[in-house]
Amino acid sequence: MPVYTVHAPPRRSGDTLAHTSRFVFVRDGFHFWAFLLAPLWMLRHRLWLEFIAYAILIGGIAFVVRRLGIEAEAIWIALLFSLLVGMEASSLRRWKLARRGFGYLGVVVGDDREDAERRFFDGWVQDDQPVATPTPKPPLTRPPSEPSSEIIGLFPQPEARP
Repeated sequence: MPVYTVHAPPRRSGDTLAHTSRFVFVRDGFHFWAFLLAPLWMLRHRLWLEFIAYAILIGGIAFVVRRLGIEAEAIWIALLFSLLVGMEASSLRRWKLARRGFGYLGVVVGDDREDAERRFFDGWVQDDQPVATPTPKPPLTRPPSEPSSEIIGLFPQPEARP
């Protein structure tokens, strides 16, 4: 069964229904069309920065291959690079959503996107959660200065002597 990550856009208005209709479900896993037609797939999903980086990288690889005189191996290099794009296509979409301010809400499993949406919203309504909005991550805090009573590893306290 496919796994989807759910992302909520920044809140525009007080209308919950309009906000939830803009949720994005990104399927995790290998994307065949991103593997087969990477530049067109990137343009279709409006991955502009990723497309520019892809074009620059492919141009650089083509230049290096031509300078080294290994045109025969260029097809293998292109195939491996396309395979990488196909495997990381979901991560590229999630990266774009994070840049646009979308918040991560969770993971849901479903047979297809509609099933995943139904399962997510069923669980979301049952939990009676307010509409999630992206919030900044809290800053890292220092661990407590006093040792805890929990034993981790072989020694109960950091100051313990043999």
